[in-house]
Amino acid sequence: MASVPSIPEFYQDKSVFITGATGFMGKTLLEKLLRSCPGIRRVYILIRPKKGKEVSQRLDELLNSKIFDHVSKDQPNYRDKVYPVTGDILHDNLGMCETDEKCLINDVSLVFHSAATVKFDELMKLSVEMNVVGVSRMINFCKKLPNLEAFIHVSTAYANCNQPKNIEEKIYEPPLHPQKILDAVDWMDTDILNALTPKMIGDRPNTYTYTKSIAEYLVKEECANIPTAIFRPSIVGATMDDPVPGWVDNYNGPTGLLAAIGCGLLRIMKGDFHATADLIPVDFTAKMLIATAWYTVVHKPENLSVYHCTTGQINRFTWGQMERLTYSCLMKNPVNTVARVPNPRFTKNAIWHDLNVVFDHLIPAYLMDFYMWISGKRPIFVKIQERLRKSVASLDYFTSKEWNFNNAGLYKILEAMSPDDKKTFNFDPKTINWSEYMEAYCLGTKKFVLKEELEELPKARNTLKKLQRINMASNVVLIIVIWRLLYNRVPIAKSLWNFLIGWAIKIFRRLPAMIKSS
Repeated sequence: MASVPSIPEFYQDKSVFITGATGFMGKTLLEKLLRSCPGIRRVYILIRPKKGKEVSQRLDELLNSKIFDHVSKDQPNYRDKVYPVTGDILHDNLGMCETDEKCLINDVSLVFHSAATVKFDELMKLSVEMNVVGVSRMINFCKKLPNLEAFIHVSTAYANCNQPKNIEEKIYEPPLHPQKILDAVDWMDTDILNALTPKMIGDRPNTYTYTKSIAEYLVKEECANIPTAIFRPSIVGATMDDPVPGWVDNYNGPTGLLAAIGCGLLRIMKGDFHATADLIPVDFTAKMLIATAWYTVVHKPENLSVYHCTTGQINRFTWGQMERLTYSCLMKNPVNTVARVPNPRFTKNAIWHDLNVVFDHLIPAYLMDFYMWISGKRPIFVKIQERLRKSVASLDYFTSKEWNFNNAGLYKILEAMSPDDKKTFNFDPKTINWSEYMEAYCLGTKKFVLKEELEELPKARNTLKKLQRINMASNVVLIIVIWRLLYNRVPIAKSLWNFLIGWAIKIFRRLPAMIKSS
């Protein structure tokens, strides 16, 4: 019996095709493949021109990302292995030219499909075009590849979030058959489709989870003769430590929350303090993706396999822990642009939440904008609050509920890996220290997203101390004002005050005698 190749040996001389390589998870996957599988022959990445930038410009921006600093030092010629393919999943045949198509057909043996729209509030038509039609086009292209050994489709652990608490590693019945949604989008007017969207998504929170569920069923139906795996990560956050701690390059998901909390702009959120925050570091997703392709080819599962890349059932982390650790980290390492003292809180009470939004978000925003206006500067805080409330509201569904994701597939892959592979491609959630991870995440948000230098931390800490003093003084003044109003207008408050003062005076007079007797 032939020995099982290690993961780097498996990727030796192989050519891989990745869609979504310019995205957060795609960048991490590309970097890890190049750095830890140095024998890989070529990585083709699908890139579309965007915002007036040519593909070559976008490729340079991608490979100039901070996450590639380590591989550029270890392998100075790594760029020679990256081949950009001009195309778009929104176009037939992925929009690629005949020359590129022939090149991929002759060369590619592994495909990672992670291109998608991850916007929760995306219009139904575009969401279907990218997350369902795009998958259909990808599958049709894979059927042209004579040397294809594995097709890995990236979905989400929340594709079936309408299910009861327990989510299995299986394909669930979709809310609508793929062909029906494809037909509807093909002939239905955009305005009509938007009007029908709430009824279509039903008990799902958004078009993202809705279309991802349909896409999974499409993969099941169309990939019967293709070695396929569906990969479901949960809430993807910054890297834990590979290649650097805390790397992140966008404001999506928890990162936007951390940035807003750090600036003091987000202080109250709807959510269950005790519910699971199923957060997974992005480097864990990249390593498990690489291992999933290896396992699919080497161990050849009989049927299409589904793998959850989640932490909740293995190394539980709650929204309450996130609240406390975030506060601790941001007080220790504040951001330079802090406008108010960070004070994040989760609450399930809608009335309490709305009251806090008014008094702790909107009123301070109007006051700060008034100060900006009289200072001759452009008011910005009310607009920021409006955008922030819309963004945070899209997360309410996920911060208020929790799910139990089955992780049998994750451990099946881990058990099949060699000790060396487990070190190089570690994605075991048990190894995550949440306190250390959240500190790295907060520092990473400051460094990589807000573009702040860590050398400026002493200055930021001094600013935070000043804000703390101002905050304390403001609270004292507010308490005095409220008490004076109550004292003058509420008789029982006046009586209570007089009683307390009289009681305090009596104790003060008796104090010398009590001291002598003792």
